[in-house]
Amino acid sequence: MYNVLMPIDASEKRAVAQTEAVREMPGASEEIRVHLLHVFDDRDSAESTTVTQIVGGKIAHERLSEAGIDVELVGRYGDPAEEILRAAEDADADRILLGGRKRSPLGSLLFGSVTQAVMLDTDRPVVVTGGVEETDEPSHRCASCGEEYFTDPSTEIDTCRKCGGTKIERLE
Repeated sequence: MYNVLMPIDASEKRAVAQTEAVREMPGASEEIRVHLLHVFDDRDSAESTTVTQIVGGKIAHERLSEAGIDVELVGRYGDPAEEILRAAEDADADRILLGGRKRSPLGSLLFGSVTQAVMLDTDRPVVVTGGVEETDEPSHRCASCGEEYFTDPSTEIDTCRKCGGTKIERLE
């Protein structure tokens, strides 16, 4: 089993981007387990709120489950970077999939960056996605099985995540 740690926050756009990155991994529904993590500000919130009650967590859990991907919910509290690193260790994560956000250089300097801290303090591979705009129209479709993709239209998709087919059509 390939373990992916996917820390999420309340951002729906970042959760969608992270989820799509997992769904596009080869063998996602058969070989991947996602540890869906949210780091709460305090113990009370962590004990009284589930990861799926957070907007990003709900969206990610629904989309991953629909794709047949094994999901484990993990709630923690404390410093986000430290808890992400601890959760990666506990899950023996093969990859950490972060949903980064844009900050100005001054903003990063003043407030720091969870993404930066995680990348500097781990020896595990880290993938950083941004946010994607949700659309009602698919950007690509597999000619073999009809699987639809809702991603950036300029993205190249070589093989279908569902059937493994290689005839992925870009929709205009």
